[in-house]
Amino acid sequence: QVQLVESGEGLVQAGGSLRLSCAASGRTFSNYVMGWFRQAPGKEREFVAGIRWSGGRTHYADSVKGRFTISRDNAKNTVYLQMNSLKPEDSAVYYCAAKTTDYISDRPQAYDYWGQGTQVTVSS
Repeated sequence: QVQLVESGEGLVQAGGSLRLSCAASGRTFSNYVMGWFRQAPGKEREFVAGIRWSGGRTHYADSVKGRFTISRDNAKNTVYLQMNSLKPEDSAVYYCAAKTTDYISDRPQAYDYWGQGTQVTVSS
């Protein structure tokens, strides 16, 4: 059974940084894609970034390009989201997700497993 556990929740001021972690367990993830999504109150869940576990190819939403970096540590089965130059509009619950096919998708429906979410709040 796949489990994804996010951590790194926090409250930061605009312009600050935060790093989220997603610890994955239960399977071998070498052929998976891992994604980060976020959902603000009253809004739909939106794609933030994705990474192919094998090879490390990445893809970002336009709204976070140049500010966020997704990475993975194979030895720890952990995916990270480094968030810099944070803005109040980045405030949301951030979710880690995994999909069992190796192309990166920005559609939440394409992902098979989800973490419980972690709150990020950016104050102005």
